[in-house]
Amino acid sequence: MRWLFLLLLMLNGFYYVWQQQEAPLRAKEILPLSLARSAQQDIHLLSESDVGREQGAEAEQKCLYLGGFTRQEDVRTVEQRLISLDIQTQFKALQSAGTATYWLRVGPESRRLVDDVLIQGLSKDFPQLKNKIMSCEGVATAD
Repeated sequence: MRWLFLLLLMLNGFYYVWQQQEAPLRAKEILPLSLARSAQQDIHLLSESDVGREQGAEAEQKCLYLGGFTRQEDVRTVEQRLISLDIQTQFKALQSAGTATYWLRVGPESRRLVDDVLIQGLSKDFPQLKNKIMSCEGVATAD
């Protein structure tokens, strides 16, 4: 048993020497973080950057349109439900190919209140409900 222990101890020693030959002998030089980072690589909030301002301005110009109904009563029911949730909407009617479709425009100030869960809940009650994000000046299409 002693011989087995001595053999394992010698093998462990040889293995240690072999590993030390493969390991680098000198430590790598590490630059201080302040020298490696330039002023352009600092962390900025997205709202502070130029890209964030462009995206914020672009998001303000977009409105959510809900509707696509052929009956005005349906869109008025959806409008009443949204008004009860303090969501500001504006009624729009679109004439295309001789048929009228009715839409509700949800303004950018109320758009944060309308999430996917709310739209899915409305879609269960109104299967014809469509939603689109378009320019606030644009008019929704019947598609």
